[in-house]
Amino acid sequence: MCQLLGMNCNTPTDVRFSFSGFAQRAGNTGDHTDGWGIAFFEDKGLRHFVDHQRAVTSPVAQLIREYPIKSCNVIAHIRKATQGVTSLQNCHPFVRELWGRNWVFAHNGDLKQYAPKLHSHFRPVGDTDSERAFCWIMQELWKSHAGLPSIEELTHTLRELAARIAPHGTFNFLLSNGEALWAHATTALCYTERRYPFTHAHLADEDLSVDFSAETTPNDKVAIIVTAPLTKNEEWTPFNSGELKVFVNGTCLSPPSPALR
Repeated sequence: MCQLLGMNCNTPTDVRFSFSGFAQRAGNTGDHTDGWGIAFFEDKGLRHFVDHQRAVTSPVAQLIREYPIKSCNVIAHIRKATQGVTSLQNCHPFVRELWGRNWVFAHNGDLKQYAPKLHSHFRPVGDTDSERAFCWIMQELWKSHAGLPSIEELTHTLRELAARIAPHGTFNFLLSNGEALWAHATTALCYTERRYPFTHAHLADEDLSVDFSAETTPNDKVAIIVTAPLTKNEEWTPFNSGELKVFVNGTCLSPPSPALR
């Protein structure tokens, strides 16, 4: 299946270190070679890159590894297709507008016999179960709230909506509107929080390390959410099955699960 990477911070931060290790799973340390994508929020603006080539060799991915785009909310995805052909329109993350904000969504999993009724405003462009699920979530959020609700209200609604989709199969996803990042797991998803005092981190998929103490300030907070741990020497907290967490300003606002390394 696919793999997910999310970053949520309290100050604009570049994701090059984490993305470099993540991209290795698209042909070197993993076989997620059916396309990739990444989205960076900048206030209400959005930088969105997708490519149907594998991320480990994509020239666009090379740009991301070298260009320090700074953002407080980032969602990336490397694809191993289970539904839908390998094509640009089927590459995650997907983007839609709601309440005057961009919403970004990426999914890892396979939803069987999932064909929700969708009205004209939210329709998939490609032919994946993932994009159908995203369109349905956007539609139901629009139906449930007259305007942009609080993060707490959104979290409550998203928890209910995720529980209605999850019985169709594996439903690990990341979702952000630039204010917060929501993450839901039915199988594999974990996170780590980087904060003062920052230390060295060493990637698990590439011989690359970084001393975050030289790149940050004592006030910085960064949360990384990923399908499988990216580093060898950081503590990663797994999600429970069926759990939805929300990250704001580099902090997980949901109670933690037991930690792993």
